[in-house]
Formats: sequence, C-alpha cells, structure tokens
Amino acid sequence: MQEVREVWSGNRAVAESVKRARVQVVSAYPITPQSSVMEYIAKFIHDGELDARMIRVESEHSALSAACGSSLSGARTFTATSSQGLMLMAEVLFFASGLRLPVVMALPNRCLESPVNIWSDHQDSLAVRDSGWIQLYASDVQEVHDMTVQAFKLSEDERILLPSMICYEGFLISHVSEVVNPLPQDLVDEFLPEPDPKWAVFDIENPFQVNELLTPEGFPEYRYKQHKAMLRAVDVYTEIGREFARIFGREYSPVRGFMHEDADVLIVGIGSIMSTARQVVKELRERGEKVGTVELKMFRPFPEKEFRELTENARILAVMDKDIGFGSSGMVYPDITRVWYNRDGPSALNFIVGLGGREVVPETIHRIYRIAKDTDPDKIEEDVFWPDTMTEVID
Repeated sequence: MQEVREVWSGNRAVAESVKRARVQVVSAYPITPQSSVMEYIAKFIHDGELDARMIRVESEHSALSAACGSSLSGARTFTATSSQGLMLMAEVLFFASGLRLPVVMALPNRCLESPVNIWSDHQDSLAVRDSGWIQLYASDVQEVHDMTVQAFKLSEDERILLPSMICYEGFLISHVSEVVNPLPQDLVDEFLPEPDPKWAVFDIENPFQVNELLTPEGFPEYRYKQHKAMLRAVDVYTEIGREFARIFGREYSPVRGFMHEDADVLIVGIGSIMSTARQVVKELRERGEKVGTVELKMFRPFPEKEFRELTENARILAVMDKDIGFGSSGMVYPDITRVWYNRDGPSALNFIVGLGGREVVPETIHRIYRIAKDTDPDKIEEDVFWPDTMTEVID
C-alpha cells in the first residue's frame, strides 16, 4: 500500500472514515467536542464527496431515533455525540441494540456534569457500557480513522448485527492533529463492500409495527441470543483485524500487550493514557524494572480469554480508570478482577486518574508503578487509589 501522509485531527479522521465507508444516512445534534465531526461530513456532502443524507434534528434523543429508523430501512448509518448528549440518547441506545441495528457512533469522550466540565474522561461511555453496544477505544488519531471503518464491518456482520461506538478522548484526540496514513478508497471498498442489509425490515408496500411487546415467555431467550452475538464479536473483530492487516498493513486485536511477556507488574487501561504508560514503561525497562502494559482496544464485549493470556505471568495488575463508579471502584476494574476470580493469577489494584481532563503525566504513572511494585498480593488491605488527587487535603 502506498504510504501517503496527512495531518488530521481525531474528528476529521472519523469524518474521513465515514466518507470512505460510503455511509448513506447521517444524523446528529451538535455538542462539544463532537460538533466538528458533523461539520466535516456536512462539507463532504455539500461538495459532492459523499452521497449521503444528513438529517438535522432537535436533540440527541432524536438523532439516535432517526438513525434507528434509517438503519431499519437497510441504510448504512452513522451518528456521533459526547457526554450529556449520550445521556440524552440513553433510552434509544437500548432500542438500537435490542433491535440489532448496526448503527455506528463516534464518541469523543467528555466528562459528565455537574460541576460543568468540557474536558475528557471515560465517564460517559462507561456509564452505558452495558447498553448492548460494542465499545472500541482508540488511543491516537490513526486508530480513530482505522477503527471507524472496522466498526461498520463488525456491526454489519450477520453473525453480530449490533451497534458500535468508537470512543476516543475529547480534545486530547478529537482536536489534536497528528500525522496519519489515510485509508485509500479502493482498498476500503475491498475491505468494506456495500451493505447487504439483511437487517432491513421496513417495507412501504407491507407496513407493520416494529418493537412489539415481548412477553416473559420469550424475553430471556431473546436477551440470550443478543448476549451470544455480543460474545462472538471478540472473535469476529480478531478476524477483521487480520484482514485489515493483510490489506492495510496495520494489525488490530481486542487486547494489545507491550513488553508484557516477562513483566512482574502490568499497567492496564484504555485510551490515550496508555500511550503515556508505554513511554514510562520504556524508561523503567532501561532501569531493569520488569514492567509492561496491556491495553484494551475492545471493552464490550470484554475479551476475557485474550486478556487472560496476556496477563497470566504477572504478579500484579495496576488498572488505571479514567472514570469512577461512585461508591465502588473504577468501572474497568471489576471486569479485570472477574477475569481472574476463582483462578490462580495476578492480583489487581485500581487507580482513579484523569477525571475531568486532569492530565495523566508520566510522574503519575511512575507513582502507580511504585505502589504496585511495593504491594504484597497476600496483604492487600486497600485496592482503590487516587494517585493524582490531593486526597490528603480534602479528606
């Protein structure tokens, strides 16, 4: 593949992917830091670069409702939102997943209010982690570009037929420009053919009602089928990652390890903070420290087997959460501990970082490593830490 380089922001990378995916219907309502995604797409449509219908709506609830209607007709459909907008969509999130609609959503992560805050953490996407949507997490602009195209292929696979959201931090990725290798249109057409809408049910000649009442006699079985489809998404995404590597030269998998094979301590997390973690790990390795990282590219479904294989030799896992499950722990942490529950494996500690956009600097990662390294797995009394917060001042 010819190496072409351009400089894009994360939001432009999404829009460029939507254009290359030949999306047919787009609906969204503006909210920071998502708005420029739609501005780019609107320009593509206006300039004739994308043959799509853009639906202007009055709220995020309506945006996803319109996307559901579009997808029910068999159109390749895209939307985007952030933060409070996602919360307003929450009711419709379950409609989209329950109706098995392959809608794709871009989600530049932004803190939830109150207090008012427009900076990034993962509170919004993780608050709806169990809404039945596949969740993919990008850590740089290139991944945003690649994973958006992959999400359409994954969602539309007849073994899956579930909606997907591509999550990437607002401003840190959405508005920061990086050098990217754009996906050539002819190769995207090879990788992602025109939709074959087996999910389409709208028939103007034979109208009927969608989303009828389902009694308890059939409801559990329906949920079971939806759950099994979600579980299959791990293997299907692995297949897609290999095909993507064959065509484009960049391989993707549900979980990514870095210097993990002989690591005593593994730093675990999602999103852009893992780029910082990898740099710190390189520094620590030069000092002879046995440390590595494991990054979750897919969080729903949770890739249990793949995660277990990458972490089985570690003594302790330092799980970074850019979110908080109030009154409990971070929201990534329980999935990590469940992987090793009732099994012999590493212990885990939870570190709450980066809330409301506070920068996760290398010193914070160093502090996390020191705490994890000095912890005796047989004598853990405290497992949730706030290493970048002045708790000693406010307690």
